[in-house]
Amino acid sequence: MGQIHRDVLAAMDEALAAANPARIIRKHLRLTGQLLRVDALRFRLKEYQRIFVIGGGKASGHMAEEVEKLLGEWITRGLVIIPDYVRPRPQSRRIRYRAATHPIPTRKGMASVLEMLDLVGNVSRNDMVIVLLSGGASALMPLPAEGMSLRDEARVTALLLKSGASIEEINTVRKHLSQVKGGRLAARLYPATVLSLIISDVVGDRIDAIGSGPTAPDPTTYYDAEQVLQTFHLWSRIPDRARKVITDGLAGSIPDTPKRRDKTFRQVRNLIVGNNRESCLAAAEAMTKAGYRTQTLPIQITGEAREAGRIFGAIARDIRDNALPFAPPAALVAGGETTVTVRGKGKGGRNQELVLAAAAKIDGSDGIVVGSFATDGIEGQTNAAGALADGTTVMRGLKLGMSPEQYLRNNDSYHYFSKLKDLVITGPTGTNVNDITILAARR
Repeated sequence: MGQIHRDVLAAMDEALAAANPARIIRKHLRLTGQLLRVDALRFRLKEYQRIFVIGGGKASGHMAEEVEKLLGEWITRGLVIIPDYVRPRPQSRRIRYRAATHPIPTRKGMASVLEMLDLVGNVSRNDMVIVLLSGGASALMPLPAEGMSLRDEARVTALLLKSGASIEEINTVRKHLSQVKGGRLAARLYPATVLSLIISDVVGDRIDAIGSGPTAPDPTTYYDAEQVLQTFHLWSRIPDRARKVITDGLAGSIPDTPKRRDKTFRQVRNLIVGNNRESCLAAAEAMTKAGYRTQTLPIQITGEAREAGRIFGAIARDIRDNALPFAPPAALVAGGETTVTVRGKGKGGRNQELVLAAAAKIDGSDGIVVGSFATDGIEGQTNAAGALADGTTVMRGLKLGMSPEQYLRNNDSYHYFSKLKDLVITGPTGTNVNDITILAARR
C-alpha cells in the first residue's frame, strides 16, 4: 500500500471521528445548573414534572449514553432501540436499550416500539420527551399501520431497497404504512414538550425523511406513496394489505400523516446535530494537511452508484493528466448516498459498486486512488464499509480471472474487492451520516 492509499484511509478515519455521536452531543448540549442549552434553544428542566428519553437508530445508543452522562437524575426513564449487531452494548442507569434488526424490520423492533409507547403513553404538557434519532430508525422502529402485519411491512421494505429508489422515496412509502413514522410519533407525544436531536443520514438533511420523520411534519401524501410504488413497478407486487392501506388513504377513509400546521407540532423542536457535511469537511482538512490541494463538492451525490463511479474516475484522470479542475497533488471529497438497482445475484453495496466502476476509468494510471465508504460501516449484506481502487485494480483482477464489467453486471463488487484485499472494513461504527467518497491524485 502506497502513501496515497494511507492518506485516503486516514481521511476516512477523520470523517468518522467527526460523526462520533458522543462527540456530537457534547458539542451541541450544555447543562448549567437546571438550564439545558441546545445550541440556541433553552430549556429550564425544573419546569418539567418528568423527562423521558426515547428514540432509535444506528447512533442512538451512543447519543443516549452521552445524554444520560449530561442530565443524570433529571431523566425519569428512557428506552432507545439500537441495532442488534452493536457491540459493546450501551450502558445507562435510567435508559433501557432494546436491540432490533436492520435493514429489514422484525418482531423485535415492533415489540420494542410498543414498549416505548407504553413508557410515554400518558405524557402531559408538564412533561418533556427527548427523542434521539439517526439513520436506521425506520427499520429499527416498525409499527405497521392497522390492518397490516409486520411481514407486510418487511416485504415492502425489501422490495423498495432493491428497486433503486432513493431513501426519500423509500421513506415516503414507509411513512404511510406506519403508526409512528411521518410525524405520528409526535402526535402520540402531544401535548408534551418534545426535543428531537437528529443525526442526519439523508441527502439534503430533510428532517421529514430522516428515520421517516417520526417527529416531523410530513409534506408527502398517500398519493406520493402510490406514485413511488408505481414508478418502480412495485404497486402490484406489494402485499394486498399494504396496498389497501394506501388505497383507503387515497379515498380519505383514513387520515393522512400530520402536516405543518397541525397542533401536534406546537411544542416540538427538531434539531439536526450531525450530518454528512461535517464529516466531509473533516476528511478534506485531513487531505489538505497531508499536502493535497483539496476541494469539497458543494452538492451531495445521488443516482446510480456505477454512474457516479465512472464520473469520479474520469475526474481523477483529468486532475492527474490535465491538471483540471486543479493541479495535483489534489483531492476531491464528496458526500451523499447513491443507489443500486439490483439485477444480478452477487454481493456488494453502493460504495463498493461505485469504486469498481471508477476502477475501470482509472485503469493503468499511476498515482490515483478512489475510495468510498458508508459511515455506518456496513453495506448491504456484507461486512465491508466500502472499497479502494487504484490504477492497478483492473489489471490485478484480470490476473485472477475477474472482469470488472462482468462483476458489475452481477452486482458482485464485494467478491471482486475481497479477492484483491481492497475492501474498507471498519466494523459497525455506531453512527451514520451517509457515504463519503475521496479521490486523490499525485503527479
